[in-house]
Amino acid sequence: MPEPVSGPWLGIDYGARVVGVAMAHPLTGTARPLAPLPHTSTERLDQDLKLLIGEWRPSHVVVGLPLAKDGTESSMSKRVRKFAAALSRNHAELGVELQDERMTSELAARQFAERRRSGRARKKDAANLDSVAAAVILDAWMRDHGKI
Repeated sequence: MPEPVSGPWLGIDYGARVVGVAMAHPLTGTARPLAPLPHTSTERLDQDLKLLIGEWRPSHVVVGLPLAKDGTESSMSKRVRKFAAALSRNHAELGVELQDERMTSELAARQFAERRRSGRARKKDAANLDSVAAAVILDAWMRDHGKI
């Protein structure tokens, strides 16, 4: 049986230069990308995330875990685990969970290409691809946890 519905939920696609972010709410059941956050320093990212969390007040943060296709850990997986642990310490009121993000970048790129073909996205919107990936990660988490 799924756990009680709460929300909204914040999805994160952690990257060395850019952090994609997306939000979803239990009533809509779909994630939508937000403006990505620059990752110029840990301090700046922490400040940006604090503002975002304060604005949206999520109950859960879902962080994409980049695993190799065979499921093994990489150096980036370790960085993401460290980031998620720090996020959990800094925001103890939130449930911070990891979600396998294998293939999300490819899926986000396909979704973006489809939106461009249909006229719903422009080339300049490609800067938000990391946040589209965060939405894909969040959608997968909601599906895996019976939220949608």
